Parts: sequence; C-alpha cells; structure tokens
Amino acid sequence: MALQTRVKLAKLDAPKVQGLDHETLIRLYRTMYLSRRLDDREIQLKRQNKIYFQISSAGHEAITAVMGLFLRPGVDWSYPYYRDRALCLMLGVTPLEMLLGAVGAKDDLSSGGRQMPSHWGHAKWNIVSKSSCTGTQYVQAVGAAEATLYYEGRPKALAQAKKVPLGEHVSYEREEIVYVSGGDGSTSEGEFWESLNVACGKKLPLLYLIEDNGYAISVPVEVQTAGGSISKLVRSFPNLHVAECDGTDPFESYAVCKDAVEYCRERRGPALIHAQVTRPYSHSLSDDEKLYKSAEEREEEARRDPLSKLALVLVREGVLDQKQIEALEAEIDSEVRDAADQALAAEEPAVESIRTHVYSQEIDPASSAFETQPHLHGAPKTMVEMVAATLADEMARDERITVFGEDVADVSREEYLKQVKGKGGVFKATSGLQRKYGHDRVFNSPLAEASIVGRAIGMATRGLKPVAEIQFFDYIWPAMMQIRDELCVMRWRSNGAFKAPVVLRVPIGGYLTGGGVYHSQSGESIFTHCPGLRVVMPSTALDVAGLLRTAIRCDDPVMFLEHKHLYRQPYNRSENPGPDFTIPFGKARTVIEGTDLSIITYGALVHRAEVAAAQLERDGISVEIIDLRSLSPYDWEAIGATVRKTHRVIVAYEDMQSWGYGAELAARIADELFEELDAPVKRVAAMDTFCAYQPKLEDVILPQTSHVTAAVKQLLEY
Repeated sequence: MALQTRVKLAKLDAPKVQGLDHETLIRLYRTMYLSRRLDDREIQLKRQNKIYFQISSAGHEAITAVMGLFLRPGVDWSYPYYRDRALCLMLGVTPLEMLLGAVGAKDDLSSGGRQMPSHWGHAKWNIVSKSSCTGTQYVQAVGAAEATLYYEGRPKALAQAKKVPLGEHVSYEREEIVYVSGGDGSTSEGEFWESLNVACGKKLPLLYLIEDNGYAISVPVEVQTAGGSISKLVRSFPNLHVAECDGTDPFESYAVCKDAVEYCRERRGPALIHAQVTRPYSHSLSDDEKLYKSAEEREEEARRDPLSKLALVLVREGVLDQKQIEALEAEIDSEVRDAADQALAAEEPAVESIRTHVYSQEIDPASSAFETQPHLHGAPKTMVEMVAATLADEMARDERITVFGEDVADVSREEYLKQVKGKGGVFKATSGLQRKYGHDRVFNSPLAEASIVGRAIGMATRGLKPVAEIQFFDYIWPAMMQIRDELCVMRWRSNGAFKAPVVLRVPIGGYLTGGGVYHSQSGESIFTHCPGLRVVMPSTALDVAGLLRTAIRCDDPVMFLEHKHLYRQPYNRSENPGPDFTIPFGKARTVIEGTDLSIITYGALVHRAEVAAAQLERDGISVEIIDLRSLSPYDWEAIGATVRKTHRVIVAYEDMQSWGYGAELAARIADELFEELDAPVKRVAAMDTFCAYQPKLEDVILPQTSHVTAAVKQLLEY
C-alpha cells in the first residue's frame, strides 16, 4: 500500500470502562481497521484511475465506531457526514456496498453511481442520503426528530405514512433518536445554529456529533470558530447536553456517547458531543495538506492515530497479542481485496437510467387520475379563502399533513386562543387551522427560511406531508441551498431510496401599489430550472383548490406560487368545488378562445390579458388566452394547438424580460413550431430592473394591460 495504516507510539494507560468487554473491544478495533483499509484501498484505486474521487475517514474511526455501539440499526435515524465510514460499518453497511459506491456501480445502494463515494445513504439502516453541501444536514435532522415526536402522539399518521410510496421504509419505535454529524467547519454554517435553536426549543431527541479535526480543508479551527471551541459557544443553549472528549480514545468516547444517547432517549432534549479527532490524511485526494500543515503538526497527528492507540491497549490488556492482531488485520485485508475485486467487476449504471427518479414513478400529478369535476357549493370564495378551505379539507383527510412557517398559526401562546381572533398568516391563508387541528399540526417557526425548508425535508423523508410556507417569495433566497441541492435532488441522488414530497406555499408577485423592491419580486424561472421540483401558479380560486389538492396528494416536491395581488380580487372568486376536486399538473386552461393571435400567460397577467382582449375585441381583433397554471410541467400540447390555430403568439409574464420564463417558451415555439408562425414570437414582461415603491414607477416597470394591447397590435401589423 502507498499509505501506512499504523505508526508506533509510546505506551498508553488504558482506563477501565464498564461495558467494553473483550468482544466489544475486538469489534471496535476490527471496524476501525476495516474503515482505514477501505480508505487506503480507495486511495490506491483512485491513483490507478479505477475510481474518480476519494475522501477518507482516517483519524475519525474511534468516536464514530463507538457511536455505532449505541445507535440501533434500522431504528434510530442517521444523518452522517462523509467521514463516518466506521459508523456506517457498525450500522450494517458492508465493505462491498461502500466500494460499489466508489466505482459508481449500478447496484450502489447509496446512489446507484450518482453521488461521490462516502455520501452515505442506506434505506434499510435509516441512513438518510447525504449531499456534498456542508451543514445542510442539521436542519433536516431536526425535521426527522420532529417526526419522531409527531408519531409518538399520532399513530394514525404513522399508519397512513406506511401506505404511501416508499411507505415500507417509514418507521417509528419508542425511544428512537436521530443522529447527525459534521466537521468543525460545518458549525460555521447558519443552518447549524438554526437547527440548535429549534432542537433546544422543542427538546428534540437529536444527537449532534461534531468531529473536530482542527481543519476545514486548509482553514484551521481558530479561523472557523470564535475562541476555537464550538462546545464552549453552545453551552448556553437551554436543554442541550454538551460534552467534550478525545475522539481518538475509544474509552473516553464510550463514556461520553453513552451519556449523550441516554439523555436523548429519555427525551430530556438534544445532546452535542464535541470530539477532538485527527486527520492524518489530506482532506481528500484533491487536497495536499503539506501545503498548509507543518511537518511537526503532521507528526503530532500521527501520534494521535486512534488505530495505533487502541492496538496498544489490546496488547497491554491481554485482549489480543501481536500475532492475533496481525491475523485479524490479514483477515480484514483479504476481505477488502475481495470486496474491491467484486466492485471493480460490477455492472455500471445504464445510460437510460439518467432520468429515472427525477420525479416519482408511482404517482404522476399530470395524469388523468387528477382530472376531476368540481361540485360547486356555498358562497364564492377568494383565492386566499380557498387556500385555507383546501388545506382544511386535506388535513381532515390526511393526518400526516403539518402546516408551519412564519406567522402561520392562529397564536403561538395557546392560552390566548380563547381571547384573540388569531392571525393565521400575514395574508390569513391559514386562519383557523390551528384551532381546528391543534398546535402540533399547525405551528409557527423561527424566522429562518433555510430552517423551514430543511425541517420540511426531514419530516417528508420520515413519511410526513409538510405544507410549509415561505412568507414572501422575496425572502426565499436563504433557503435556496435547501431547495436546489436538497429538496429537488433527494429522490434522484438516492436512486429512489428516499424522497421529500414537500409542498412549499410561496406568496409571489407585485402590483401591490407600494410593495417596493422586497415585496414584489417574481423569479419563478429560477425554480422551474430545477429538475425534480414541480412549480404551479394558479390565477383563480377554483384553480387554487384543484392545484393545491393535487400538490398535496402527489409524491413530488411542489412549489405552490400564490400571487399576492390575486388573493382577494373579486373577478377570480369561486364556489367551493368540494373535497375531492383536483386539477392535473401540466394542463393549461383556455381563458378565451380567439382566432387572430394567442397570448400564453399565467399569474396576474391572465386578467390583464383578459382586459386587453375585451378592448381589442371592440376593434374587431380576436385574441385567444391560454393560462398555463402549471409552469413545470407545462402544457406544450395546448401551446402547440393555439399556435397552429392563430399563427401569432405573445408570451406574457411578470418577471423581468431577460432570462425569464417566457424566454424558454418563445425559444421552443420558434424551434419546434417555426413553420406555423406568421410573425416572430413576442414577449411582454417587466423591465430589466427592480420594482419600485412609488406606484407610478411600478406601473411603468411591470407589464400592464396597455403593454399587452400595444404588443398585440404591433404583432398583427407584422
């Protein structure tokens, strides 16, 4: 091997720890050595260009192997990070499974060759698929721990969760806990602090393991963390059990892990272990630690190698002699060689599999199964009233549904419910839901958008159906990492083993007369650009009912965009269509039929196009209006039909003209329907600037009826 696995050390005193019998000590050493030899083998394969990336767990083996003694495989839920190889081995992941991930084999259980090695995921052992993103796992683990407490009080929800796709992996057992780990660098991310805020406030059964090897790639801990100790910084969090240990010492680690796990199982709150470990290898094979570590520092790390320390203890305590250790190591070396040979001979993923698991294969929200007829009754409701009514119906049907976000509850202090009317969202879209369904199903969150989305992902991974609200589209950007790199990708990156069918309700858009820069943004094209995410945007109360119900009942993550300007308009009201009314995604609505020109639009531009059409009709111009309603997927068949009918088309959208959603539609129409066109495709959109607070400026910046009318006349003159 190119790397030395162990080094000679000075003598070490071995404290006696109850529970660590000879069999357990041998198991620990076996797992630690196996972990190291898998690292070494992968390094060799990478240098032979037989695998494509390697990142090691060297130096972290003791604390993670010990943690594996206390976690229950397939019972507790784990969000390990990439240096947790020894933990995953203890939980039941095999060397062959790990090496299948390294070569990117079809049968790689973590991702089917879609992720880098050491991005652990294993549905059987409740190891949730991990991305490369630093720190995103913390808030997802919070959501998973919230699901634990939710299932404790609502067994019906658990029974319902077991009946949906992937329900065979939904589980709950008494005293289960959630484990999440990360390096010292990850504690600099905001999501780490956001997760602690919620975990401590709710006393969640969540165990943090911070594996501090002193470096985040080349950045030392004193630069990452004020004062150089994360455990000192977090000690003021209420209900949080905090402990430090030498993570290279299995005996000290054992005592600390035992106390922390018991604390969480007893539901006393979360626990955080700050383990001082070492990193004797570079960050990854893409890094060279000699560029930033001195020879003395590297030698000191070698002296703290947990493998050598434990081997010496085994000999000193008479657990194994030197020959027995060598025999054990030879057995493991042979096991690793055999696993590597099998992995190298394994079948590669088929090219045709690329699109598999981008979306659910079990439930197609664009299918005819969601095409139902409304049974209208009651007084007409506005869009915002229909949101609340639809959520109420669906929550009655499905106890898995939770509704949360900023200000969505009637009142957080429940003792006030009899005294106050309650808020129910800044737009009243969730008014009354907490009173009807309880504070565990409808609750307020801290003001932290990444946390809202991340928690929803964790809940959905456990089988719940969170309907989370981002209060304003303008403030969705702190959650972008959770949306693009986690929510959208969970199903695909795990090769269908995990999913996160979250519904994100997001008020969007301008025309507010004073909304200004930060309450008027559009930007839907950014999210339609994300594979794996469904994006819908209704313009009427009836469509709100049908599309929101489909969003909740489908098995994919959905961004449900609700235009704020349309919430209380009288022209788009509707009677209640009934509790089973659904509308398929990707099915446009023909608003007005016409013959001279087509306007393809959605959102607030639908009504403006209608007004323009009425004005143009007086001039003898017949305009057809198509309301897409669903932006991803969208109704290409309806677009093709209207273009073939009128041969002239305008795409009208509220977002800025350049790089907007309409640009893609215009490009595809020109590409695939060019011979049907009698004129170029024209766009009507906002100016390439920001929405101003002053109403006269807003009227100029955002597309108006007059802009639509002028564009129609210009196109007809072509």
